[in-house]
Amino acid sequence: MTRPAHGATGAVIAHRLREDILSGTYAPGERIRQNELAELFDASRLPVRDALRMLESEGLINLVANTGAWVSQLSLAECEEIYQIRERVEPLLLRYAAPHLDDEMLDRLQELALQMEGSSDVEDFLRRDREFHLLSYSVAETGMLGDLVHRLWNTTQHYRRAFALQLDRHSWRVVHDEHHMITTALCEDDIDGAERVLEGHIRGTRRELERHPEIFQTFQT
Repeated sequence: MTRPAHGATGAVIAHRLREDILSGTYAPGERIRQNELAELFDASRLPVRDALRMLESEGLINLVANTGAWVSQLSLAECEEIYQIRERVEPLLLRYAAPHLDDEMLDRLQELALQMEGSSDVEDFLRRDREFHLLSYSVAETGMLGDLVHRLWNTTQHYRRAFALQLDRHSWRVVHDEHHMITTALCEDDIDGAERVLEGHIRGTRRELERHPEIFQTFQT
C-alpha cells in the first residue's frame, strides 16, 4: 500500500526539482543533496531516489552510484555535438508532427511567437520558446525521437539561457523572425521550408555559443 504514496511523492519532488533546474535555480554541475530534499518535502529517502531517477532519465541530472546527484553539465565540445544532433533530428521531428498540427495549435504557435517578440524578459522568453518548439513537435507519431529531443532540450537548457543573455538587438530580431517564418511555413503546409528555417535557427544558437567559450568555464566545478 506504500508504493502509490511513494510514487506520488516522488512525482511531486521530481516536478518541483525539474522546474528549479530548468529555471536556473540549480546551476550546471551543482550537487543535489538527497537529505535536503527529504527534509524539504518531509519525505523518506525512497521517493527522493525515485524523483532523482526520473530526472536522470530526462537528462536533467547525473547520478553517480554511492556518491550523489549533480545537475547535468556540458563542455563546449559536448554542447556543440548535441546542437549538431538537434540540427538534424528536430527538423525530422517537425516533419513528423506538421501534418497533425491543427488550427488551434497553429494559432498558439503564432501567439507564442508574438509574445516572445513583445517581451524583454529572458526567463519569459525561455519559457515561451520551450513551449513553442515542443508544442510544434508534440503531435509527432514517433516511437523514440520525441523522447530524445526532450532529453536534448533538457541537457542544453542552461546554455540556451546563456545564449539568450548574449544576444544583441539584431540577433534578437533574427530569432523572432525565424519563429514567425516557422509558423508561416507550417500554416502554408510548407514543411520543407519549416525544416530549413528550423535547422538554421538551431545552428545559429550553436554558433553563438561557440563564440563564447567563457560560458562553459563559468559552469566548471
